[in-house]
Amino acid sequence: MTKKQKMDGVIEAVRYLPDGQVDWVRAYLRRGATFSDRVIISRKELVDRIKTGKNFTIGQREEYKASTFQIFNWVTLKSNGNREWLVVSQADNLAGGEMTDNLVGAPIL
Repeated sequence: MTKKQKMDGVIEAVRYLPDGQVDWVRAYLRRGATFSDRVIISRKELVDRIKTGKNFTIGQREEYKASTFQIFNWVTLKSNGNREWLVVSQADNLAGGEMTDNLVGAPIL
């Protein structure tokens, strides 16, 4: 890819349900040239945003540097036709043969 991919959101932490599915994430959202304060985004809203072409990463804000982030991984949405799951670009998509959300690199809340 020759063009640098633009981040529309940076996921800072994640909360999982007991079944392994993401419940919600704590993230920063792009607001023009800068980013919002921390916001909570439900799994449904995150999936909807990714489906509309928004790009999310796992990362953390650099202290005292406003909208500068240390980026760990890009988040992708995988599907097998009847089920969707969130994974990072370098993650193994199948955990023990099951399709589960796997946002490696994001601290768990």
